[in-house]
Amino acid sequence: MPAYVIGDITVTDAELYPSYTAVTPATIEKYGGRFVIRGGAHETIEGDWNPGRVVMLEFDDMAAAKRWYNSPEYSEAREIRQRAATGSLLIVEGL
Repeated sequence: MPAYVIGDITVTDAELYPSYTAVTPATIEKYGGRFVIRGGAHETIEGDWNPGRVVMLEFDDMAAAKRWYNSPEYSEAREIRQRAATGSLLIVEGL
């Protein structure tokens, strides 16, 4: 069953954030993932959710998504993101 990593990211350091986006795609691909959403225009149609930058990744399953998130490769990228942005990530099992 596929799994999706969904992120709501607010960039706080626009000079540092490109360092994160430059290295992250290779880490995602290495663990079998792909971008489904990578930023772009969005509009809240119900509720009061006001996300910053929305990102969605697709992996083969929850285990693959967790392997990516906990990998040594992404660990380095994650440290950059945590210095350059705030936000939330979650993994959701798909259909």
